[in-house]
Amino acid sequence: MAAREDFPLIHVILLLVCAVIIYLACELFVNAVEWLGARLAVGAIAVGSILAAAGTALPESVVTLVAVLFGSDEAGSDIGVGAALGGPLVVGTIAYAVTGAMLLLRHRANPAAKRDDMAGVDLQRMGRDQVWFIAIFVFKIALGLVAFAIKPWLGLLFLAAYGVYFWQEMRQDGDAASHEDLEPLRLQRKRERPATWAIVVQTLATLAVIFVASQVFVSQLEWAGPAMGLPPMVVALLLSPIATELPEVLNAIIWVRQGKTALALANISGAMMIQATVPSGIGLLGTPWEFDTGATLAGLATLASVVYLTILFHRRAVTAGRLVVAGGFYAAFAVGLAVTL
Repeated sequence: MAAREDFPLIHVILLLVCAVIIYLACELFVNAVEWLGARLAVGAIAVGSILAAAGTALPESVVTLVAVLFGSDEAGSDIGVGAALGGPLVVGTIAYAVTGAMLLLRHRANPAAKRDDMAGVDLQRMGRDQVWFIAIFVFKIALGLVAFAIKPWLGLLFLAAYGVYFWQEMRQDGDAASHEDLEPLRLQRKRERPATWAIVVQTLATLAVIFVASQVFVSQLEWAGPAMGLPPMVVALLLSPIATELPEVLNAIIWVRQGKTALALANISGAMMIQATVPSGIGLLGTPWEFDTGATLAGLATLASVVYLTILFHRRAVTAGRLVVAGGFYAAFAVGLAVTL
């Protein structure tokens, strides 16, 4: 305890360093899985919704797992539940808003690009994914408000639900992913087509780095809450997602700049499905899964944003400005959290 009081700067530095390491490692992981998609010749959209999403959503899942397995009983449980809710909140609001903002910036640079905003975007498929997310997320929130003996075992249903989504996405028809527009594999920058072993090594190595950095990251979150006078659940809802969801935001920026809005939206949608299922399944299996006011507000804000987005996709009314509006639901959550503290 004395170390925390005497050297608070150490914890702050470790928190920031771990966040940067998680982000950089995840970026390398995405680079590897994009090449994996080309090598496996899966559908181009599945590269965003499954392979890239697995990398960009991985930190939040690992944070939940590490908090449950290695965190203290109370703080670990709060951080685990908070991380499982904070991920969908950030991805379902800020990531879509950033995509819209980047599209608006693209319009200013090239007004003609506005006509191509949704080129290649399967709006029907996106709308379907949002409906599935809502169904799973409503069940997830409901479980956090009740208590009964077999609740932990329901975590297996969430993991199975993602398995079904993964299987459906991977078998979708469509143009296979191509290696032609990919950046060189970081492990073999000079090779036009990297070796399979290099793809596998880069994938496994970055996974190991993400796991270790996430374990240290969670331990620093347990310190940050008391130091800032905030409950661990609130810290996990605000700090953890900001660090761990950066890959989705960065991918959105890069892909929109490249004119690949379909990949940006598929990545966000796929990450949301992971966030709705995998961290939730882990949280249910390893924590009491009981929501306080902050967690409930996060769930309601996420649900409101996704319902709004679902309406846009089904009505084929998606525009850059309307995507930006999704960020307002996160602002509403932040205000509500500040009022209830």
